[in-house]
Amino acid sequence: MSKITRRGLAAAPVALVAVANAAAAKPRPASPQPAWPDATETAARIRRGELTAAEAVEAAIQRAERLQPALNFLVNSDFDRALAKAKTGAPQGAFAGVPFLVKDLNDYRGLPTRNGTRAALHSPPAASQADYISAFDRAGLVTIGKSATPEFGFLPTTEPLAFGPTRNPWDPQRSSGGSSGGAAAAVAAGIVPIAHASDGGGSIRIPASNCGLFGLKPSRGRMIGTRGETKITDLGVEHALSRSVRDSAALFALTEDAQPGAQLPPVGLVAGPAKRRLRVGLLMENGLGHAPSPEVVAATDAAAKMVASLGHRVEITQWPEDGARFIDDFLLVWAAGAAEIAAGIGKAMGKAPDETVLEPFTLGMVEMFRKAPPEALPAAMQRLEADALAYDTWFPAHQFDVVLSPVLSTPAPLLGEVGPSVPFDTLVARLKEYVGYTPLHNIAGAPAMSVPLYWTAAGLPVGAMFSARRGQERTLFELAYELEAARPWAQRAPAVRA
Repeated sequence: MSKITRRGLAAAPVALVAVANAAAAKPRPASPQPAWPDATETAARIRRGELTAAEAVEAAIQRAERLQPALNFLVNSDFDRALAKAKTGAPQGAFAGVPFLVKDLNDYRGLPTRNGTRAALHSPPAASQADYISAFDRAGLVTIGKSATPEFGFLPTTEPLAFGPTRNPWDPQRSSGGSSGGAAAAVAAGIVPIAHASDGGGSIRIPASNCGLFGLKPSRGRMIGTRGETKITDLGVEHALSRSVRDSAALFALTEDAQPGAQLPPVGLVAGPAKRRLRVGLLMENGLGHAPSPEVVAATDAAAKMVASLGHRVEITQWPEDGARFIDDFLLVWAAGAAEIAAGIGKAMGKAPDETVLEPFTLGMVEMFRKAPPEALPAAMQRLEADALAYDTWFPAHQFDVVLSPVLSTPAPLLGEVGPSVPFDTLVARLKEYVGYTPLHNIAGAPAMSVPLYWTAAGLPVGAMFSARRGQERTLFELAYELEAARPWAQRAPAVRA
């Protein structure tokens, strides 16, 4: 891709914004019938007695068994326990009886946690689980298994050598994204209506974009069990992937830290759009200053035009930091995490892990960190602290409420293009181009969401990303409701589906 200047940001985005800002708001179309009931509707049907929790779970299990060979989204099933819970446990809570998946980077009591790696293939079942994961049980969700993830969640595609690639339901030759790729494939195909996901550099937003789902990454310190997470190295946050905004908002309200002493004031249940009109920054270039693919430009232009037609003010903006340097610093922090994991595995094995234990990309990051001078990581951390501050001040400086950008530089890539066996230097170069939009929000601890507003001529979904300052999830949810009503997506169904 060629580098472009702000002036060369394609006259198209500038023209579209100008035209759209002048356009009158248009009537919202009626929502077509959804392809499948969402989690909220499924729970309502169970409460009304139209089906039982056991019937809902049994149907999800049958869908999972039928589509697992085509999609490979599941790494561990828990069908028997799930059915027993639905039949005899009388699930309680807002989502009582709704089938669910937990991502395989988290412990779920009674199931092994394998982290997408061969190093953990023989792990015993977890004896405990975090309180955040227990909140899913308290909400009444019935976990039917663990969803696939890349090795330790490092890559933006779910193609672990330990379990094989997870396939995208919209095109099985393409990536479902990562690291929550198994969850995304299962929800997009209608196997479960909502699934657990997490995000350390884009891992909720990337699979949401690739699979045509709604995915919101919360703020650092927002959710249950995160009171000690205050540093920029606390990158990972937990939430879910869903087909509807209301499912995401409801589960968010049930799993945020709302007790005295929480880091952030609770958001509570966001039930619909706001009347307030927003000031929206439009960002098109990736972190390297390069334009995304034509399909992504078209998707982002369309989102900007629609947002403006709804009465919001859209203005072109630029990254608040040196994008190329930021990506290098972020990769070094990522590599430090890989080195720490490898050291732990080596200690347990009594020798350094090799290519029979860890994937080439993981070993490449370990080597990258090993070769870095001792002062490199502290210097990178200092610069990233400044980047987090620059992000936070970017919004008031321009009076932005949210910023609109692509999620990724291209639609879902073919399997293998950003997989773990691509030569390390080649893969790093590809990742810098592909994933140039999402990591800053993890460093800043800020919320961001991917909204499925566009499909290419080839039928591939492309998400639009909206981000805000830390703690401003309510603004994002309210905007998401408005976008969902203006351009519904729930009626769309992929090629591989339940």
